[in-house]
Amino acid sequence: MSEVVFLLVPKLHLLDLAGAAQVFSTAADELAESGTAGGYRLRYVAEDPEVPTAQGLPVKAETAWPRLGPGDLVMVPGWRSPGTAGGPRLTAAQARHLFDHHRIGGTVASVCSGAFALGQAGLLDGRRCTTHHDLQEELASRFPEASVIRDVLYTEDERVVTSAGIASGIDLALHLVAVRHGPALAARVAREMVVFARRNGDDPQASAMLRHRSHLSDAVHRVQDRIDAQFTKPLRLPDLAASSGVSQRTLTRQFAEATGMTPLRYQSVLRLERAEHLIGQGATVDAAARAVGFADARMLRRLRAGAAA
Repeated sequence: MSEVVFLLVPKLHLLDLAGAAQVFSTAADELAESGTAGGYRLRYVAEDPEVPTAQGLPVKAETAWPRLGPGDLVMVPGWRSPGTAGGPRLTAAQARHLFDHHRIGGTVASVCSGAFALGQAGLLDGRRCTTHHDLQEELASRFPEASVIRDVLYTEDERVVTSAGIASGIDLALHLVAVRHGPALAARVAREMVVFARRNGDDPQASAMLRHRSHLSDAVHRVQDRIDAQFTKPLRLPDLAASSGVSQRTLTRQFAEATGMTPLRYQSVLRLERAEHLIGQGATVDAAARAVGFADARMLRRLRAGAAA
C-alpha cells in the first residue's frame, strides 16, 4: 500500500486538497472492493496540528512525517496569499522532506500555487512545470531555472508533477492513478466522482478507455467496463446488451451517441491501442495480434493501415 502524504500550509484551498484526496480515496475503495493489491493510505502533515484554510474550515494534520519509500507520493495543495504567492511558505525542514523524498526515488506533486513550494525545495530547476494561469509569470520570475509551461492541465518531469489551478488537481491525481493501475481504474474513479476523465496534461488524450468516457450514460459505462476488462476475448453484442439492461438496438444507438462508434468498434480500438504498445515494446505484429485477441495478424494490419491513412 502506498502512502499519499498531503503537505498542508496555512490558508490552503480546500478543493486543491479535497479533489486530489477524493481521487486517491476512491481508487483505494475500488481496489479494495476488487481484491486488488496496491491501494492507498492518505496522510496529512503540517507544521501545526490544526491548519486554517482559505475557505475558513480548519483541518487537522499530523506534525510528524511518516517513513516514506520510492513508491509513495507527497503532494502540496495550493494556498491563498495576500502577498506574493511564492511564499516563502515552507519551513526548512518541510523543504528538506520534499527534496529528500524525491532524491530517494519518490514522486512529488503540487496543485496550483503549491508549485512554489516545490520550487522552494529546489525541485523545479531544469524541469517543466505549471501552475494557475494567474501565477505563471510569477513562478517563472521567482524560479528562472524552471521551464514554466502555459495553458496546460499538468506537467510531469522526472517524478515532479505540477498542475494548474484548483480542479486540475483532480486531473493530475487521475493521471497518477492511471500510470500506476491503468486507465480503466482511473476511468472508474472518474465515473464514480462524476467528472471528465482526462489522462494527459498537454498532449492529445491517448487512451480510448478515457477518451470516450466523458458522457453520463450508465448503460454505456457498464458496457465499456466489461469491454475494458475483456477486450482480448470474443464479445457478442447480445451479451453486451444483456449486461447493460437494454436491447441490442438501444445499446447500439446509445453507444454511438456517447462514443461515436459501435461497441465492437470500440473493442477493436482498444485492441489496436494495446497492440501498438506491444509493438513499440518490441513485439512482432503476429505476437501482438495474438496477445490482444485477433485470430491472426491480418485484421491488425488492416486496422493499423486504416489508422495511418
